[in-house]
Amino acid sequence: MTDSKYFTTNKKGEIFELKAELNNEKKEKRKEAVKKVIAAMTVGKDVSSLFPDVVNCMQTDNLELKKLVYLYLMNYAKSQPDMAIMAVNSFVKVVANAVAALSEISESHPNSNLLDLNPQNINKLLTALNECTEWGQIFILDCLSNYNPQDDREAQSICKRVTPWLSHANSAVVLSAVKVLMKFMELLPKESDYYNMLLKKLAPPLVTLLSGEPEVQYVALRNINLIVQKRPEILKQEIKVFFVKYNDPIYVKLEKLDIMIRLASQANIAQVLAELKEYATEVDVDFVRKAVRAIGRYAIKVEQSAERCVSTLLDLIQTKVNYVVQEAIVVIRDIFRKYPNKYESIIATLCENLDSLDEPDARAAMIWIVGEYAERIDNADELLESFLEGFHDESTQVQLTLLTAIVKLFLKKPSETQELVQHCFSRS
Repeated sequence: MTDSKYFTTNKKGEIFELKAELNNEKKEKRKEAVKKVIAAMTVGKDVSSLFPDVVNCMQTDNLELKKLVYLYLMNYAKSQPDMAIMAVNSFVKVVANAVAALSEISESHPNSNLLDLNPQNINKLLTALNECTEWGQIFILDCLSNYNPQDDREAQSICKRVTPWLSHANSAVVLSAVKVLMKFMELLPKESDYYNMLLKKLAPPLVTLLSGEPEVQYVALRNINLIVQKRPEILKQEIKVFFVKYNDPIYVKLEKLDIMIRLASQANIAQVLAELKEYATEVDVDFVRKAVRAIGRYAIKVEQSAERCVSTLLDLIQTKVNYVVQEAIVVIRDIFRKYPNKYESIIATLCENLDSLDEPDARAAMIWIVGEYAERIDNADELLESFLEGFHDESTQVQLTLLTAIVKLFLKKPSETQELVQHCFSRS
């Protein structure tokens, strides 16, 4: 009895000492303690009561210590399943960090082939995705986006397992999930029901991202801009979400404006033009210019809407706001280039504003229009001559455009403009 009692006390004392060493501040002490635990375990002693203390030692960058801890965990995982669950989060976290490290190394050494992505490993990553932290999920999702599925069946299977992360609270996780789905959609048949269902599922989370802070909105908008260039059909019904709010920061406004034009179509012309016309009356000069320019981009993109765009630009010219008029003339020059001999009836209105043009871009645009349509403008020679008077004060852009326009005029009306051409070359 005495021997038995002594043995029990001694065992408790040994466990107590090991527990203290496992929680020691010094790394080396903890490492030695884990070695003692493994040694005791190998000779058949029950050290399962030290499970939480050993698991805590897993949080280290010492690879040898990690291996020792894993030996202990593997031994007790089957006999102590309830305790083993405690270690799951730590395992899943080594997984995420390992993926992040391997991905970073692979990026800097593309030919190293360190990250072997095969169906078995992909399945393990998808399983770990359910348990790790949100930042771990981002690393794993980004890693998944580099995988090339064997066929559309595997691509669809992965998409189904990634889709739930579209509703995650963290916007970075959502965007990483979108990245994976966008990549794998390439392999799915476009006529399939699943492909169309996926398109519908992608829109709501992207729209939700725009309800966050301006900084989050901007990041979301930059990503959406890329998505829209690839698959505009995802957000074609959501154009109103990108209408600018009066209190949006300028960087958000400009990004929204760009996406609006990418989503523009004949079906939403009335809405878009009404919005752009309103933006052109705002106080922010830079934003106003971009809005006027957007009308021109819209006209060039959708030919059936060009006439309505030109009409809107003429309305803006009638406001007589100097920078609006000048930007509108630059835009109309681009429309004339795209649709030659189609809207020359508005040239007279443009010429009325010639005296108010003081910006090189606007002056060059007006000169180009006069030279291009010289045969339809009765006093084209007089208009070009008025620009020629201050030739040496003009920018290089205006000078070159003026020379070209005068030569065009001479080719169309040689007998009437020979003197003007000579005068032009003597000035230049």
